Amino acid sequence: MLYPALRSSLLTMSTTTTVLPSSSIPLFTTVAAFRQWRQAARKENKSVGFVPTMGALHDGHMSLVRKSLADNDLTVLSIFVNPAQFAPHEDLTTYPRTLPRDLEVLSAESVSVPSTTDSIIRTTSAVFLPTVQEMYPSGIDQNVAAQQGTFIEVKGYSAQMEGKTRPSFFRGVATVVTKLFNAVEPDNAYFGQKDIQQCLIIKRLARDILLSHPSPHNIHIVPTARDPASNLALSSRNAYLSADGRNAAPALYRALRVAEQAWTDGLTKSVCIQRAAEVIRETASAAANGDLEIRLDYIEFNDSDSLEPLGDVRCAEPNSNSPPLLLSGAMWIGKTRLIDNIVLGSLESLR
Repeated sequence: MLYPALRSSLLTMSTTTTVLPSSSIPLFTTVAAFRQWRQAARKENKSVGFVPTMGALHDGHMSLVRKSLADNDLTVLSIFVNPAQFAPHEDLTTYPRTLPRDLEVLSAESVSVPSTTDSIIRTTSAVFLPTVQEMYPSGIDQNVAAQQGTFIEVKGYSAQMEGKTRPSFFRGVATVVTKLFNAVEPDNAYFGQKDIQQCLIIKRLARDILLSHPSPHNIHIVPTARDPASNLALSSRNAYLSADGRNAAPALYRALRVAEQAWTDGLTKSVCIQRAAEVIRETASAAANGDLEIRLDYIEFNDSDSLEPLGDVRCAEPNSNSPPLLLSGAMWIGKTRLIDNIVLGSLESLR
């Protein structure tokens, strides 16, 4: 449902020179137009939830949308494939771009919430589709050394875990998320646990630069959505996998679960990782006959506050003052890199 003032403003603001697919959801391609919509929502005292994405929507994204719809009067989703988080050798040009389908999926999603008289059906209120020029007015180069303009870095938390393999990735993430937060000014924002390091870096970013919209407390981490049959973490990059690759992909989560069980059994970190790595080796050996190359990138236990890897320790007795641990990993299937994680402790207590 659109409130009267918002509906009126949308009729005058959604016009753009960019040719966009037909959609029942208002689409905005400029910050200026979106800010008018946001101002109208603020005047009507409507809470705004925000789900930032790079498109190629799947049920993992939709779980974030459903959470936002349940929590907020209005929900905004952005679709922007961010050049700054792709290194020159990575898959920026081939990253899945499926805007017409994405808009169809969004239009079909709704959540019923109770009200004082009857239930209210909420659907996505707006989609923000900025251009590269809109997001990077000083220009953007995938080569960090050649970049000009303003970029955001979260020092000390971006070189561990995913940052070891993708050293400029979190610089790009922090920069684009800051820009999106400044444009959307959401009351709440929603991110998936699959990208757990990203979630924690964004929470720290919001705290360090004193963001009010959203506040760190209102950046929500939603549990990873998985294929119900295989437990494979849903990801836009799963579209790159062949049938054989998709059959092999759940090995990463199986490996993490093996490491989790070994940790619970009181074995040292190094033994836990060895047992997990053996799951990947067995999967790679079985797939080699079909010419499918599988290799492990890493499996690691990290402190969720510092993101530093643990020493070669054993599982200690639970302590209510201790932060959760992160058990995460990445593997390659051909040219496709997949990530996954398990939070050892309460997801809700992550800061």
